[in-house]
Amino acid sequence: MSDVGGQKQLGAGKSLLLVDDDKPLRERLRIAMERRGFKVLAAESVAEGIKFARSEPPDFAVIDLRLADGSGLDVVAALRTARPDTRIVMLTGYGNIATAVAAVKAGAVDYLPKPADADQIEAALLNLERPLPKPPENPMSADRVRWEHIQRVYEQCDRNVSETARRLNMHRRTLQRILSKYAPREN
Repeated sequence: MSDVGGQKQLGAGKSLLLVDDDKPLRERLRIAMERRGFKVLAAESVAEGIKFARSEPPDFAVIDLRLADGSGLDVVAALRTARPDTRIVMLTGYGNIATAVAAVKAGAVDYLPKPADADQIEAALLNLERPLPKPPENPMSADRVRWEHIQRVYEQCDRNVSETARRLNMHRRTLQRILSKYAPREN
């Protein structure tokens, strides 16, 4: 693989290990990534992913964090041992900061929440230099971000206070008090 302008140019090194226990998603991603020129090995379990990682270490890997037989981080560790330069993207439906940090520490180059489409995955796999964007001139305060998040979940729950409180793991009355107040002011 050559490196031109910060992007990996796919030549002969187009192998991709895809590990996900969700068969319909795995098959859709396999087909989509093959259309993009990758040679895809698909696995549905940690054991199968580790087997492929050791026998045919790929150039790229897309691994689900939670699999039926364990953690995708075990596959990442096997890949790092077999081939340290493999570019790994973790996928998960259970995104949080702790698991993102664990995935990056284990060797993943990116962490995408499900559902991620093939374009997002390809961009994450091929992007070698992804500098952080400049910070906003006037970012939202932490109180405002919290309020916006609560409002979004409330709308997604069709303005059902009990369901929103359950999803946010919050007491219903506490949520009602928050919803009755105006949004925090921005300076």
